[in-house]
Amino acid sequence: MNPMDRDPLEELTEGLARMDVRPDQNRRDRTMALAREKFDVAFQENAAEERPIPDPPRTGAGRASLTGAVISMTRKMKKSLLYGTSGLVMAGLATVVTVQLGDEVMNVPQNHAKHESLAEVDGARAPQPSIGGDINPVPQNKPPISRDFESGPSFGAVGQKTAPASRSANEGALLMAPVQDRPTNVQGQNRDRFPDAEQNPVNSVAQSPISTFSIDVDTASYSTTRRWLNQGRVPEASTVRVEEMINYFDYDWPAPEAGGAPFRASVANYETPWNAGTEIVRIGLQGMMPDIDARPPLDLVFLIDTSGSMRSPDKLGLLKQSFLMMLGELRPEDRVSIVTYAGSAGTTLELTPASDRATIRNALENLSAGGSTAGAAGLREAYGKFDGDDDRVGRVILATDGDFNVGMSGPDAMTDFIADQRETGAYLSVLGFGQGNYNDTLMQALAQNGNGQAAYIDTLSEARKVLVDQLTGNLFTIAEDVKIQVEFNPAVISEYRLIGYETRALAREDFSNDKVDAGEIGAGHQVTALYEVTPVGSDAARMAPVRYDNFSSERRAMNLEMAGELGFLRLRYKAPGEDESRLIEAPISKEQEAMTDDDRFALAIAGFGQHLRGGKYLEDWGMDAAVDLARDGRGEDPFGYRSEALQLMQTYEALSR
Repeated sequence: MNPMDRDPLEELTEGLARMDVRPDQNRRDRTMALAREKFDVAFQENAAEERPIPDPPRTGAGRASLTGAVISMTRKMKKSLLYGTSGLVMAGLATVVTVQLGDEVMNVPQNHAKHESLAEVDGARAPQPSIGGDINPVPQNKPPISRDFESGPSFGAVGQKTAPASRSANEGALLMAPVQDRPTNVQGQNRDRFPDAEQNPVNSVAQSPISTFSIDVDTASYSTTRRWLNQGRVPEASTVRVEEMINYFDYDWPAPEAGGAPFRASVANYETPWNAGTEIVRIGLQGMMPDIDARPPLDLVFLIDTSGSMRSPDKLGLLKQSFLMMLGELRPEDRVSIVTYAGSAGTTLELTPASDRATIRNALENLSAGGSTAGAAGLREAYGKFDGDDDRVGRVILATDGDFNVGMSGPDAMTDFIADQRETGAYLSVLGFGQGNYNDTLMQALAQNGNGQAAYIDTLSEARKVLVDQLTGNLFTIAEDVKIQVEFNPAVISEYRLIGYETRALAREDFSNDKVDAGEIGAGHQVTALYEVTPVGSDAARMAPVRYDNFSSERRAMNLEMAGELGFLRLRYKAPGEDESRLIEAPISKEQEAMTDDDRFALAIAGFGQHLRGGKYLEDWGMDAAVDLARDGRGEDPFGYRSEALQLMQTYEALSR
């Protein structure tokens, strides 16, 4: 065939077939490396700067619309031209898409943790325009985002940042995904922070007969655990504080007598369900129920985080609903102020009588999220609302997801500031919201130093429990700096272990030191503490007996004379406004008692919490036994909290298989 007679389209087709249009692997690797470098730089915030919230980035919908336009255009070409130019069209399309993706990665805005492509208005998410003029689809029922980087100098237990986790093999796809489409279960992506403390060890009574700790009435750990399990995830061990799980529930411990101490301590002991060779010593404190009609008027300051990280229905949206629910419990003579912090602190509402509900409601409903997190400035603004009127009770309720810039010289300065404010009688409680950015370490530190409680709000039901049913107890204190100390009798008990309270441990000498801060008991509050103890001579002892003990013959004889005492209980507390503590003492009898339903249920939850922590001391006692014990001890359950716990236990049992 004469070459001159060949069809030019065939020549073009063969030429394109011989062309090598494969991507340059070396160039691709260099591009991805540069993208990762830009990604890391963009997300390492300057500690001296606030964190602005930029416009949402270009999203997948925008790229999809561009790609669709190109494909639509190619489909309109004549069939013969499409055949001849298919290689060039596809190469050009790949170039367009690569440049588009590259621009998005190379121009990643700072503070990725602070923006989403969905803006929230009064709890509803409004779509933002995409680069192609389309509207980004609103993802339904997607959890908040977990990320593998710290967002600047957030306030934690020691003020340190966590190093970013190593990236997985599919990181390239993850980096290019829009914020709201990123998975939350990628290893290393969750930025929730919890104070991880080792479980209390078994102690030898011969070597260390005295145990001292501060009480804890917080309940945040149970709510956090519930959130994990309801999402089909096994909670990380660091999220679990066993005492907060136990203290989430109400128990019928004996009430104090009128005219006496503001709370009453009761003690019982019985056989341990998970180890027949040991016993449980249960200490229950019941606070007195106050005369609600006689309570003083309240000045309540809502300190609300409205930064960009709160732009989520389970954060600012749930927060608004929670506080609106609380308004119905306030009296006309109470007053409410609203202070917000985002970029800089500001007063949204000055102290307003609770009777003016419409004004307070409007101020809450008009809140929106955006900006950086100037938490320290917000605290100063909130505490400045109190006028020093001794006839009124001043309380600050901080509501945040925990993304909290220090803004002071460091965490010590922050806690010192809050501790100074509590001396004026203005206490601070903390409500946590949301996930993926939740800083439980912050919540615990702020609440403990502010003489308040820390709770985690994951549902409207939990908001009702904390802000309606338990409002009086959470806002009105009846005993301050409450400490517990137990001395075990070495003639009767060889070993002991305190279950929980790892973050509340005190040195022995702290018990009598009135300058050492401890926990508070509110009106009607309950506190439950459990020890697992090993009687002398039991085969369940974990330690070999010492050859030489430290007790004199006189002391040993005295212990034998008190052989009916398992140990001795001491409590110290301060009346509100007082500087000197008061002492309560009582022996602990070694005589066992029959378990009540409350005892059974408390032990079941204690076993559940220990399983979540790894079950180190539970022998062969499985979750099925814990579920059976909880079912046997459920008793009257007017609000369904115990039934809910049973379901969570069964969920964990299934997940842990």
